Amino acid sequence: MIEEAPQSFDVPAIKLTQPMGDFFIASISHDRLVDISYFDVRRMVKDRDIEKYLGIQRPLNKDRAHELKQYVRTIDACFPTGIVLAVDGRCASFDEKTGRLTLSNYSDKDGNQVLYREIAKVLDGQHRIAGLEDFPKDERFDLNVSIFVDIELEDQAYIFSIVNISQTKVHKSLVYDLYELSQSRSPQRTAHNIAIGLDRAPDSPLQNRIKRLGSATPGRAREFLTQATVVESILPLITKDSTADRDVLKRLHAIARPSQDELRRMPFRGLFASEEDVKIYEIIKNYMTAISRRWNSAWQDTGKGAVLAKTNGYRAMMKVFPVIYLSLAKPGEMVADFKFLELLKKAKIEDFEFNTDNFQPGSSGESALANRLLEEIGLSRGTR
Repeated sequence: MIEEAPQSFDVPAIKLTQPMGDFFIASISHDRLVDISYFDVRRMVKDRDIEKYLGIQRPLNKDRAHELKQYVRTIDACFPTGIVLAVDGRCASFDEKTGRLTLSNYSDKDGNQVLYREIAKVLDGQHRIAGLEDFPKDERFDLNVSIFVDIELEDQAYIFSIVNISQTKVHKSLVYDLYELSQSRSPQRTAHNIAIGLDRAPDSPLQNRIKRLGSATPGRAREFLTQATVVESILPLITKDSTADRDVLKRLHAIARPSQDELRRMPFRGLFASEEDVKIYEIIKNYMTAISRRWNSAWQDTGKGAVLAKTNGYRAMMKVFPVIYLSLAKPGEMVADFKFLELLKKAKIEDFEFNTDNFQPGSSGESALANRLLEEIGLSRGTR
């Protein structure tokens, strides 16, 4: 048994009453919240050969936590939604007169105890808390929290399920579309603008083919690409960390000129740094025009089983784009559609072959198509 000295703190809180019962809304500093909270992960244990499942949380996603650790260091980091906590009644007291909630560890003469680091069980928000673990203690980052006191385990699980299952997730395409409202430059905003240009321009082979908000646009019948698909194919050509670049641009209004090594990996990095977004758009449009001309029948075919003008075909074509582009030009140089077309004509694959029988849905079919194209053109991923 760990002997722990009494520790407590109090925060201003508001008491709310809802059908499930009373709970509190409060603000707690990031370092204090990290210190008192723990994650009760769903797991299986054996007790005398009987399997039991304990805990209610999903396992922590380390990649997501790492992303949030980077995000909280950005200039406009914000967690506006509440973190939900469950606290043992022995560890909480509320003063109605002052409106302050006191949280503390607990121990008694019978050996019962709640350690300071286990005062609050996290019902929702574990990744946000994990993302703040390394945030400097001398910098301020307050979190709004909802605290349920002495709530039954059944109700804890119910709250977790309501928050994480019943909520409708926002489509990525809508998220990217909102970058249009930004006043500052960012890789996301540039990629969004290029995607919108490809969807609107009369001379673009992708005109009226992109779902702006991730769902079908009334009056259109050939939208087989989401804006998210298009944006996420452009981002790797200009950035390796779009969040970090956005933060630098908001702070300094410019990013450093890329090195030659960076340009080999991100051929449009230099154009993005010099704010030549229109040139990026023109090069990509020329490339897609060449594809639509080389395999016109397959490009126009959007029926069942067709591949080229849909997600898998588009992703495969954009996957090989850096290799094809850098075999024709130096990073940032313009390439006309007929130059792309001359190279694509070396590929032996014919229109009728672009189907799901030859290239299955998913990453395997996408990779198979990309590899075949490079092989028939006479290039490889290392050809830059």
